[in-house]
Amino acid sequence: MAKQLSPQSIDSLINQALAIEDDDAREAGALGFMARAMVQATLPHRAVAGNEFERRNGAFTLTLQAPSKIGLPYGSIPRLLLAWVTTEAVKTKSRELELGDSMSGFMAELGLTPTGGANGSITRLKNQTRRLFSATVTASYEDDKQMADMGYRLADRSVLWWHSKDPEQAGLWKSTVTLSEHFFNEVIDRPVPIDMRAIKALKQSPMALDIYTWLTYRVSYLKRPTVIPWSSLALQFGSDYSRLRDFKQAFIGELKKVAMVYGQVQVEVAEHGLIVKPSLTHITRKVGA
Repeated sequence: MAKQLSPQSIDSLINQALAIEDDDAREAGALGFMARAMVQATLPHRAVAGNEFERRNGAFTLTLQAPSKIGLPYGSIPRLLLAWVTTEAVKTKSRELELGDSMSGFMAELGLTPTGGANGSITRLKNQTRRLFSATVTASYEDDKQMADMGYRLADRSVLWWHSKDPEQAGLWKSTVTLSEHFFNEVIDRPVPIDMRAIKALKQSPMALDIYTWLTYRVSYLKRPTVIPWSSLALQFGSDYSRLRDFKQAFIGELKKVAMVYGQVQVEVAEHGLIVKPSLTHITRKVGA
């Protein structure tokens, strides 16, 4: 079930949407990027049993595997991390990325506020960062004519010098992550331009984040109105729902949040599926990687 937005949440989304409309992402220093493979098929929304997860988008399948003692990444934080990692890799053209001197400093870049406790943002960030950078991806494409499979780690190495009890404290060394060569090449090869302000505005919902990045990518090459069946969308976005009608209800609720932030997008909810119409991408000016 989609969460109902409180009046305060609605006001916040509207105010952030107005701020986004006022300034171009590049001029506002908010131009970001997301790897295409992670837009076409997405990570789990919630914790899942086991150490393997699969999402499908037509002929494309993304399979995620994790060490048994670490587990699979899920929720909003890995998505925020992927947006940050992709953006930094595109900007620096380097596989080795610095995550900052302190945990609180890095959390501010992700739009997170440090909170303690077992379920606080500090614990969740450390846990999900390790899960994401330990994961192995298999990207597969299969149709009537061909089959192709690629497998790679997201990161070759990650070292986190973060103090959970004192997130403001700088470590003796900088925390770093070294992306695998294959994932780095995937990241910098035609990444999807996004507005980081939209990512931060939607950070409470992993599905809303997925819908936003997918829509701004999809309309970038759309030539005519396209109907995407609910069953196909469920495979791509909602494999945690056992009933299609439950997924549809949740998707429509999250789509409303996305539409508040991404006002240019033209979509129509129909009985048989989602109608996506040619629209402006959320990054309307030409961007160069």
